[in-house]
Amino acid sequence: MALQYGLTINNARLDAIETTIGASAKLRIYTGSAPANCAAAATGTLLVEMVLPSDWMAAASGASKVKAGTWTGTASGTGTSGYFRIVDNAGAVAGIQGTAGMSGTDLILNNSSLATSQTVTVDTFSLSTGNV
Repeated sequence: MALQYGLTINNARLDAIETTIGASAKLRIYTGSAPANCAAAATGTLLVEMVLPSDWMAAASGASKVKAGTWTGTASGTGTSGYFRIVDNAGAVAGIQGTAGMSGTDLILNNSSLATSQTVTVDTFSLSTGNV
């Protein structure tokens, strides 16, 4: 049997992700496929970097955690979104990465075909105990 955790533990594990990455994290969206892991160098073309709200995720509840506030930025490159990374506010350490697009991806954007100077908005992003 695999280990199981109670709801309070799962919520604390999810909240620890935001705490560990820190306040005012940055979201970076790139073209192409994500590197093998968060420690590997980013690949593809950086399309947009946005500073997330100081408290960028709502408190975990029911073993789920959703984005807080508005996540928006201006594209600095042109291309099709492929993956994202959430990095600390210094931009030095990637804490989360996943797919980015308009549907069927980990991070849902208002548009996956980005052009320089275009406003980019994250419509949906959440974490669940399945991600932990």
